[in-house]
Amino acid sequence: MLKQRFTMQVILCRAPKALLAAVVLFGLVACGTAPVRTPVATIPAAAPAVTPSPAAAQGDSATPGDLPIADAPPIGPRPALLGGESAREFQRGGASWYGPGFHGRRTASGDRFNMHALTAAHRTLPFGTLVRVHSLVNGREVEVRITDRGPYIHGRIIDLSRSAAQALDMLGLGFKEVVLMVPESTPMVSPLPPPAPAPAPVRRAPARRQPSR
Repeated sequence: MLKQRFTMQVILCRAPKALLAAVVLFGLVACGTAPVRTPVATIPAAAPAVTPSPAAAQGDSATPGDLPIADAPPIGPRPALLGGESAREFQRGGASWYGPGFHGRRTASGDRFNMHALTAAHRTLPFGTLVRVHSLVNGREVEVRITDRGPYIHGRIIDLSRSAAQALDMLGLGFKEVVLMVPESTPMVSPLPPPAPAPAPVRRAPARRQPSR
């Protein structure tokens, strides 16, 4: 009986130590085990909207040649109004100018020539006709009125005053290729005057014979 009581006391004394060891062991095991994380689903960001280019809108077969190209500026006189009406091309050729030697003289129209005014001489256009002179060399333009006749040199179609020649930047050259534009209402005249008729042959009377003596 005494032995059984001693054994129970030993067991009761050792029980707390065994319980404490179990608690410590469980804690170590719990700390050494990594917690399991539940993955969180993420929503991808929306892609930015892309506007298709004109070439892509036409399809894969679009080539650089299919794309619109800006129109090149036209070469020649501008289609602007002349004297309040539409203009038409009248003649192409060379232009020259005259000035100091003729300043103040009477022109074929009766007016006095003023080299500082925007006037010109032409062979057939009526006096007072408004003409736009377009330079084929530098693209400059000037509007003049016909007040005189000429020029009479081969290859030249108009003689400009000094001021008009300065507007075309041709004072240094003295000669330029130009285009003449006139209003639609300008009478249809030949750019060159008709050739002068050949003079009629002069008939001579036969010489009289002197009677022999």
